[in-house]
Amino acid sequence: MKIIVGLGNPGRGYANNRHNVGFKCVDMLAQQHDIKLSQRRAKARMGTGAIGGHEVILAKPRTYMNLSGQAVQSIFSKFKPSLSDLIVIYDDLDLALGTMRIRERGGAGGHNGMKSIINLIGSQEFARIRVGIAPVAIDESGNAVVVQHSIKTPDYVLSNFSTKEKPVIKEACSRVAEAVEYILSESIAAAMNKYNSG
Repeated sequence: MKIIVGLGNPGRGYANNRHNVGFKCVDMLAQQHDIKLSQRRAKARMGTGAIGGHEVILAKPRTYMNLSGQAVQSIFSKFKPSLSDLIVIYDDLDLALGTMRIRERGGAGGHNGMKSIINLIGSQEFARIRVGIAPVAIDESGNAVVVQHSIKTPDYVLSNFSTKEKPVIKEACSRVAEAVEYILSESIAAAMNKYNSG
């Protein structure tokens, strides 16, 4: 059984925040595969079902972002998965808006939700999908570059996506859902090779 956790903050007031991209991706997976996120267990809102013939648990922690590890630890205590069964989806300020990056393992990169997970499960050896939320500008060569000076955390991550940004994020969530399916049907390495090139 694969455990797919999207990070964010619970509550309507946070629903459209940049910090809640992980939640949005899990919601899209749930919608596409008819998985009801109706269970409140293990400090998370979760649902069980199948994606591409693979049994999965989709989970959205109810602990707030900085305590995400409590929910993941609780899920691990209840379901006893291996680290290789865990995929965490979350926002990344170092990536341009809508960009996706998949990694097999790694540190928290300054993300408090990931810090909490790594600290409480005692390992960095699990897959993660990062979704860029940083504002971008077009440079002289026509390339999109991250505008770091306009990011003021935590105010920026707790702000809502603009009208122009919403379609970009919706498309990013769709690609994340597709990548999760590919990870399940193929492998994390194959997904990295396919989706990290763009």
